[in-house]
Amino acid sequence: MKANEIRTRFLSYFSKNGHTVVPSSSIVPYRDPTLLFVNAGMNQFKDMFLGLQEGTFRRAVSVQKCVRAGGKHNDLENVGVTPRHHTFFEMLGNFSFGDYFKKEAIQFGWQFLTTELGLNSDNIAATIFEGDNEIPCDDEAKEYWTRYLPEKRILSLGRKDNFWSMGDTGPCGPCSEIYYFQGNHISCEAEVCLGITCECDRWLEIWNLVFMQFNRNHDGVLSRLPTPSVDTGMGLERISAIAQNVDSNYDTDVFCNLIRVIEKTFSQEYRHSRRSEDISFRVIADHVRATTFLIADGVMPSNDGRGYVLRKIMRRSMRHGKKLGQADPFLYRLSSTVIDELQTIYPDLILQKPLIERVIKNEEQRFGTTLMTGIATLEKILKQETISKKKILPGKETFMLYDTFGMPLDLLTDIAKDAGIRIDEDGFHNQMADQRRRARESWKGLAQTSALNIFHELRAQFESRFEGYETIALNAQILALTGPEGQVSELAEDEEGEVFLDVTPFYPEGGGQIGDRGIVAGPDGIAEVMDTQSPIAGLIVHHVKITRGSLGKNQQVSAKIDQVRRSGATCHHTITHALHASLRETLGPHVKQAGSLVTPHRLRFDFSHFAPLTSGELEQIEGRVNEKIQADLEIRTTQMNIDAALAQGAIAFFGEKYGSQVRVVEIPEFSLELCGGTHLQHTGEAGLFVITSESSIASGIRRIDATTGLAAVSYVQQQRDLVGGTSRALRVKPEALISTATRLRDELQQKVKEVEKLKLQLATGGARKEEEETARIGDILLWTPAPLQGFDKKQHRQFVDAFKNKYQGECWVAVSASVNGDKVAIIVEISDSVSARFQADQLIEQLTPIIEGRGGGKSERAEAGGRYPERLPTLYNKAREIISNAIKSPGA
Repeated sequence: MKANEIRTRFLSYFSKNGHTVVPSSSIVPYRDPTLLFVNAGMNQFKDMFLGLQEGTFRRAVSVQKCVRAGGKHNDLENVGVTPRHHTFFEMLGNFSFGDYFKKEAIQFGWQFLTTELGLNSDNIAATIFEGDNEIPCDDEAKEYWTRYLPEKRILSLGRKDNFWSMGDTGPCGPCSEIYYFQGNHISCEAEVCLGITCECDRWLEIWNLVFMQFNRNHDGVLSRLPTPSVDTGMGLERISAIAQNVDSNYDTDVFCNLIRVIEKTFSQEYRHSRRSEDISFRVIADHVRATTFLIADGVMPSNDGRGYVLRKIMRRSMRHGKKLGQADPFLYRLSSTVIDELQTIYPDLILQKPLIERVIKNEEQRFGTTLMTGIATLEKILKQETISKKKILPGKETFMLYDTFGMPLDLLTDIAKDAGIRIDEDGFHNQMADQRRRARESWKGLAQTSALNIFHELRAQFESRFEGYETIALNAQILALTGPEGQVSELAEDEEGEVFLDVTPFYPEGGGQIGDRGIVAGPDGIAEVMDTQSPIAGLIVHHVKITRGSLGKNQQVSAKIDQVRRSGATCHHTITHALHASLRETLGPHVKQAGSLVTPHRLRFDFSHFAPLTSGELEQIEGRVNEKIQADLEIRTTQMNIDAALAQGAIAFFGEKYGSQVRVVEIPEFSLELCGGTHLQHTGEAGLFVITSESSIASGIRRIDATTGLAAVSYVQQQRDLVGGTSRALRVKPEALISTATRLRDELQQKVKEVEKLKLQLATGGARKEEEETARIGDILLWTPAPLQGFDKKQHRQFVDAFKNKYQGECWVAVSASVNGDKVAIIVEISDSVSARFQADQLIEQLTPIIEGRGGGKSERAEAGGRYPERLPTLYNKAREIISNAIKSPGA
């Protein structure tokens, strides 16, 4: 049975059994700082499991895109080595939110596997939670399993294997895992196979049924949930291997065609083995799938966060391509195979195809350059005296080359070996472990902030209601207040904290629109609202400073927003929608929002596109938006079912999460988007739209800054004043400004070159008394020229190079200084014949304390900066002293 059929049967089976089919969410988690990527089917339902969001359904089924390549769930190093590990995979899952529980979950699982997939029931086993001193054995699950399985194939395992928690606190409960026997032909390294508990794959876990029936509070105390829920997960790739009777996920139809294309690309045969070449095949096949889907969901290669993980995945696959003999970019071509195979399941892939291929190709070309730089850096490091003497490359330097330049350990080892140097592999792996630990702590720490815990507690008690679409002021009740130490009953004058109202006109930041500001006034005091946020669904947080008196819990207050600020943000938000539509109309449907910022004075819109915009494209985009403004179109906002909205072609904004009922904002026959922000009633209220800049912020991501409304008028006036002032200053007409500026620039550059040439001639000419600037110390010529005045770094280097060229073949040390005001720059350089006795970076390290500076460099040349020009004579004397002492010492 093919993977597509399994996917279809899974959704159909549970749909027939009352489950709502929910599309996969983005791989990028929504408002969840605990996760780098969505790594399980339950992630998008997390708020429903926590009781923070109510849905229109109590049963759901999904096929979720997942990535495990960073943070707590990191399978990256195992990918390609084992038959099961992947960075990208699809998770089949069925969910119950206080509806059915263990009996039905087990029944559904059994029937789907044996009836829908036709698996041999004699090869199925299950595990349950065996219980401990805190929670008893899950006899309930065992009883239901005995209806389908003999007791000998129902195993009881401990907390490590059969108890699941969402986190240190929150919903948790026992789980039941379903295993399938693949056969004794699967190799097992144990003396006697341990069956289900063995590390081998003879008994393969295929489905995990989690029964969330407890809640753990911050004190660690467990209590029963009033409405127990079910969360299940089964990897499509793994169940496909079972259904297709193959031993490896990579031998299923999920990968077969892709691997055939890789065979053609590298003109090599895939042999389904553990040899290094076949591992490379599997790594490339897996990683190109992850790369394709991550870019499609808005992740771009970068040096931090999710983008860094993507870059690491891409470079790992590129390195394996090089191991197979492919020096030219290849990954971008393989991504088209992934897109062609899965575009019917994930239609967004075909829209993003040009962007995906362009981003991957750019990264491949960039990596080739980076790798060459890394090799050059390694060769210089290996020549350092401390390393060449000890004959070992420390783990810190090894990891730096691996992490910064993407150099694989085997390549580092080979190059070092050629130089007679051994790699400190233990140190390298320790550095790798430290990086993983820091990554885990970074993401985990965000999840465990006391503020986030308090917000979850408050959300369990009440819900905030936003009513700011139609009003700017209303009366409300304070339900809670928090300060630096947690919940408080009162905030006093000059104190800062958070206020939670039952109803509010303040818009919380979302959809790119910044949060409202304004005033909350009570019977005993007034607070300035400095920002408004919604850290979790259903909770609106007003960040306040008490400007007079105090505010207390349960008080009745008046809440009023800053109307001018809101109006500006509203205007820019509406025009952001128009800009998005104009971009897609002008550039193509591959344009996808990658972020936005909406303020009262400007808007910023990030979008996927593979090339800089031409002036003609910018004019067309800007003009199209202004056409819609001039048409004064009515902006319609309606509430409707999300399926109906998407069926009408509504576009969802990047990173937003939507319930079953959504708010749709429409500019007739131009823009249709899901959006919870505030908007104009007519486009004409915007008045004017002006693009102020267009730039690149990442590979395949462009940014437009723009302004509208009165802010746009102000911008045009400023530009008019700027043009007029420049025109008057240059005494030319505005239309001649460009040609005049070009001519003046060219003339200035020519004059600068002439001045630099004259300064260098003067500095190196006969006016200098060279005999006063040089001194013989043994066989070494020490050059300490008089400090240069007003030389920049480039000119200073040219000055030192002139001395270097003049004294080629001699033994010399140069210590040169340049002065600009109270700042000093030092260059220390040595000749090749002196390098065995002195190193420039070590010498400059001893000199820079004199000028209270710092710097560094290489063994042959180093530079530093500092202050106190009057200390330069002392610095020169110190250089003479160091060289003299070194020559006098034995072995110099």
